[in-house]
Amino acid sequence: MTPKNIICLWYDKDAEAAARFYAETFPDSKVTAVRKAPSDFPGGKKGDVLTVHFTVCGVPCLGLNGGPTFKHSEAFSFQIATDTQEETDRYWNAIVGNGGEESQCGWCRDRWGLSWQITPRVLTDAMAAGGAEAKRAFEAMMPMKKIDIATIEAARRG
Repeated sequence: MTPKNIICLWYDKDAEAAARFYAETFPDSKVTAVRKAPSDFPGGKKGDVLTVHFTVCGVPCLGLNGGPTFKHSEAFSFQIATDTQEETDRYWNAIVGNGGEESQCGWCRDRWGLSWQITPRVLTDAMAAGGAEAKRAFEAMMPMKKIDIATIEAARRG
């Protein structure tokens, strides 16, 4: 049964490859359906993969192969909460090492242009604490690309 609300992500023509990568990389993620176009459409031909239904960490998504008209931007991203440096490294390295690129403050972009925030819970906990603790953690995070949990923990302690 199709969920009431689903995230639709526009791809040029690689929605299936992206969905399979996400399913291999993140827990509670899978490809649930691949649907081909019943006739020609502006971004492709009859028989081309048109949509891919998948989940990322339990969030239902639809990949649409709509052609090159629209591109991903940082205005939309997946934020993946991590508990350990090993988990943070694993997701970050999977995205960046598969044709993606690093950005700042825990953000990276996959090879399809979709933005990801690989965010250790220790950082979100520090921000929620507020005050001087949040300020120290925030200032420690600002020069980082991939978040270093030990540095954030040290900043929290002051």
